[in-house]
Amino acid sequence: MSKTNREIIEMLCKEVFNGHNFKMLDQYMRDDYIQHNQDVPQGKAGFKEFFTITFKSLPDFGYTIKRIVAEGDYVMLYARTTGTHTDGPWINHPPTGNKINIDAVDIFRFQDGKIAEHWDVADTFNLFRQVGVIDELLAKSRQKK
Repeated sequence: MSKTNREIIEMLCKEVFNGHNFKMLDQYMRDDYIQHNQDVPQGKAGFKEFFTITFKSLPDFGYTIKRIVAEGDYVMLYARTTGTHTDGPWINHPPTGNKINIDAVDIFRFQDGKIAEHWDVADTFNLFRQVGVIDELLAKSRQKK
């Protein structure tokens, strides 16, 4: 029996985002996966590259689904992303040891039973504040005055 789109996304969250394991991607994500987040490279290979770096930089990275809605070829999630930036640069910022805890909405589109496309809306202000980017920008701004 084939899995529903909702079951595939729930498995993506469990296996990849929380388990840091990419094994299921070959079966459930298209190679030409389209990413609408400019921080994440295109394609399944770009997805793996971004999250490999993310899981190294935030070894306790987690993703908790708060709401999930599946309709036709789309699955939408409202979720909480957490982690601690302890190792390596992430989103062009050195590790701070700071914890992140933000909400995001992720929208996935399916084509022929595989994840084909993704959009997200995240609380990036709090993300950048939590990893120290906002404080760094404010300090640079004060130095220029």
